[in-house]
Amino acid sequence: MKLKFWSVVVSRLPANAMALYPFMLFKSKSLKSDDLIINHEKIHFKQQQELLILPFYILYLLQYLVNRLKYKNHQQAYLNICFEQEAYTNDRNMDYLHGRKPYAWIHFLKGRPIGSRLDNKSNGKLDQFRK
Repeated sequence: MKLKFWSVVVSRLPANAMALYPFMLFKSKSLKSDDLIINHEKIHFKQQQELLILPFYILYLLQYLVNRLKYKNHQQAYLNICFEQEAYTNDRNMDYLHGRKPYAWIHFLKGRPIGSRLDNKSNGKLDQFRK
């Protein structure tokens, strides 16, 4: 499955990359060739497409705010967003989008808290959460 996007470097980006359909923003030019990051962001593109873009951002923000109140920590709130859980779980599987079922992120709404198992070697990302 070929998802087309425009890549843009934004050096002040608060993350390594961000998917704002149809743009993929990168913190540095070197990240534009990182297959893991690109696959992660493409998973977000599919989530955005199936929710017709705007509702994705509303749900993402609402879940972040609820998680922020629940966990009282930015990183835990972010990592427990169902969209991020789907992306982190599957971003190492480069074929994931070929067999992904629509609305697969719904499965992660029931998700278990994962923010307490951060891997410091990966800039706060959860390597063990990925398949």
